[in-house]
Amino acid sequence: MNPEMTRRRFLESTACATAAAAWPWPAWAAADEYVKLDATAQAALVRSGQVTSLELVDAAIARVEALNPKVNAFVSTNFERARQQAQGELPDGPFRGVPYAIKDLSDYEGEPTTFGSRLFEDNVAEASNGIVQRALAAGLVILGKTNTPEFGLISTTESLLLGPARNPWNLEHHTGGSSGGSAAAVAAGMLPFAQASDGGGSIRIPASVCGVFGLKPSRDRIFATRENLPGDIAVRFAVSRSVRDSATLLAASERSDADAPHPPVGVVSGSSGRRLRIAFSKTHLRRQTIDPEVDAALDRTAALCTELGHTVVEAAPALDGEEFVNHFMNIWASQPSQLASYAWFIGLKQMRFVRAADVLEPWTLGLARWAEGQESGGLERAVDYMARVTREFAGFFQDYDVLLTPVLADPPVKLGVQSPDLPFDTLFDRVIDYVGYTPQHNAAGTPAMSVPLAMSASGLPIGSQFAARAGDERTLLELAFQLEAARPWAGRWAPNSAANL
Repeated sequence: MNPEMTRRRFLESTACATAAAAWPWPAWAAADEYVKLDATAQAALVRSGQVTSLELVDAAIARVEALNPKVNAFVSTNFERARQQAQGELPDGPFRGVPYAIKDLSDYEGEPTTFGSRLFEDNVAEASNGIVQRALAAGLVILGKTNTPEFGLISTTESLLLGPARNPWNLEHHTGGSSGGSAAAVAAGMLPFAQASDGGGSIRIPASVCGVFGLKPSRDRIFATRENLPGDIAVRFAVSRSVRDSATLLAASERSDADAPHPPVGVVSGSSGRRLRIAFSKTHLRRQTIDPEVDAALDRTAALCTELGHTVVEAAPALDGEEFVNHFMNIWASQPSQLASYAWFIGLKQMRFVRAADVLEPWTLGLARWAEGQESGGLERAVDYMARVTREFAGFFQDYDVLLTPVLADPPVKLGVQSPDLPFDTLFDRVIDYVGYTPQHNAAGTPAMSVPLAMSASGLPIGSQFAARAGDERTLLELAFQLEAARPWAGRWAPNSAANL
């Protein structure tokens, strides 16, 4: 059979390779057959010898060059290194030869790691950290680093150093945070998926805002909690366009050591058909009401779950919102407090003489002052409280398989609404009121995902959040496959994306 015909038939048969509409594509995109393929389909082409990794990488580079000036998803690139990697001996992982990107909170040897902060604007990583090593072992080819707010400390991506990441659905709106650059890159079709991390919603928030899929794994699923970091609530993973990409990447990344607290998930390849008992709640940590469009979107998601045969019951873990916020913020503000105290020392490590007040953003400094104003022992009490939340959520999930809530209380906000240079008290209230559904699962260590099931009247994505008991990513992924089949989103593309140029 003609090789070109074989490849064409493969492309047409792949789940994420929907037939291309008659878009007025520019010349570079006319021959880009890979725009609408997820990472799994791209890897299959490389594995079968129908394309080379270099072809995939060059196509992705062309997309980045065309779209990034608008979106500002990438903040540094090394295309020549990527091309060399693509032409070299790649590990035989599940995503061998597929282009990828790393959030600018993770070290990739020899590349800048700014953490979105002017304090680290000249920093170059001396070694690759664990999540980057696992990406490389999976066969991924890294094009560069994606935008993030300063130290990932806020629910928007518009740092004073790197500038705002813009939402491909509407460039006047934010991309969420702190994995906003990665979510924007995926939503814009620059890449099929990208690395992300989540300490209070930083995978799920940008996934919801940008209309992509975002799974936050269980605590300790991929890396062990660091004993020297009290209240370690952050996890690292990815955002993607397809459920199967996240499912395969999780299987490639999860721990398999004897001390792993959860049994391996393995590769989840589809819905199990199991009927679930789903708890459904709109209860916010602080607000009495949420935006009507978010409210209606969640009702539609609950109705869809019922249509699919699941039992949906109004219920939620019992949390005192103000108590939770106070303890969570004691943990969240502990890092800025340390940075403000030792910024001079960090500057010396980079051979720079700097003062914290000169380079750290007002939001970061405000968090440091907030921490300093708390009673002694607040961090230790917060860690004890999070252990209690973990136990309470474990008890709740004995009665329910899944918890359904909004991801955010409002549709995506405009750039500037959460700008890090706003007065601290104003910004504090805006952020806490916006993200009243995601940090609970960081505190409890439970897996949670944002599924792109709804759009606002103005054409902005609204995600739905599903969570499960600690260690039960399998249930979430099986449900996500079912939801993806019932309400496909693969063919839904942002106006400012490679498919819609």
